[in-house]
Amino acid sequence: MDSILLFDDPAIRGSLLPFTFTRPVAEIRVGILKISEKWEKIIQSSVSFLTQDYLQSKFPRKSGKALAINGALLPDEMLLSRLKNLDKDEALYFGKTLLATYIGETEKNLDFARDKKIIQLQAEPSLLLKPWNIFQLNGAEIKKDFAVLTKGRQSAKITDPFTRVYAPENVFVEEGAVIRAAVLNAENGPIYIGRNTEIQEGTLIRGPFALCEGSTLNMGAKIKGDTTVGPQSKVGGEVSNSVIFGYSNKGHEGFLGNSVVGEWCNMGADTNTSNLKNNYAPVKLWDYTKGGYASTGLQFCGLMMGDHSKCGINTMFNTGTVVSVGANIFGDGFPRNFVPSFSWGGAGPVSTYLFPKFLETAKAVMGRRGQELTAVDEEILATIFDLTKNYRIWETSS
Repeated sequence: MDSILLFDDPAIRGSLLPFTFTRPVAEIRVGILKISEKWEKIIQSSVSFLTQDYLQSKFPRKSGKALAINGALLPDEMLLSRLKNLDKDEALYFGKTLLATYIGETEKNLDFARDKKIIQLQAEPSLLLKPWNIFQLNGAEIKKDFAVLTKGRQSAKITDPFTRVYAPENVFVEEGAVIRAAVLNAENGPIYIGRNTEIQEGTLIRGPFALCEGSTLNMGAKIKGDTTVGPQSKVGGEVSNSVIFGYSNKGHEGFLGNSVVGEWCNMGADTNTSNLKNNYAPVKLWDYTKGGYASTGLQFCGLMMGDHSKCGINTMFNTGTVVSVGANIFGDGFPRNFVPSFSWGGAGPVSTYLFPKFLETAKAVMGRRGQELTAVDEEILATIFDLTKNYRIWETSS
């Protein structure tokens, strides 16, 4: 197959904020892998990105012509077969959503696809269209990724005599993983344990579940199904049907359910998220494309937390809360259901997290993981700080 370019559909990208402030759509993790990694596994080659100008330097585009594929599209073998038969003068759509077409080296958007021969995909594809789709589709994607990652391979053995495994044929352990006195129940779905991970004593896990490379489940953690803990993260307490992208900590007691947490986030001890309204009504969530709250149609929906956001001990998040990029939340009571980027405060008075102070914290946090906040990262975050100024109403009204 030709070189693959994963593009951001503008409408979909806006609907997936705050996660797409800091990454292309295809860099979202759902299942075990990011969308981009799924494509790389299935085509056995690297991919590149067509994204926002301010993100392009970190997520580069390869030179040359390419097959441009919607970055929100989750691959499978049937879809891959259809793409292999796509002609250069055709554009594959599902309804009004462009799925794939060939693009020239100098073209920067996909508007020209409307002038091609339009082919409609008959079967509905798997697309990330809203933030809550990430946790909704996570269980199914864990199963798909598990099959891809483990095909033809043999799991490392669990040697600890005090660890109990149910349905061991559905458990795969990579080399370097340490498991002590845990219960792994894979009867309802696979459990994937990544390289150099640690599952500490008393941890209870139900599949489908993925623990990615270098991450730790702290003592007594209770992990329910359809959950992913991305790489280099530390998790404790109770977690249900949630996705943590990576490099984030929820190390203490407290509940996280039907939620998505970005990278470089930290939750203080006893942070809790509500994922069900007291009246059992459908949950509303902040919608950036609408500029207000919109119904998810879901009875269960918790927290959407963007990259580099933090919250202090005993933080309580209401049902359907969106925390954007670089927020620092602390204090008594429930923070508002929409916390703009670079907010400083909680339920009480809120001010702006001064950008130089934010950078100091971000550098310290990343340094603890042996990572560097590069000049490119700083420029991206500075751009987001400017792009989101209008959401910080205390600035615009002062």
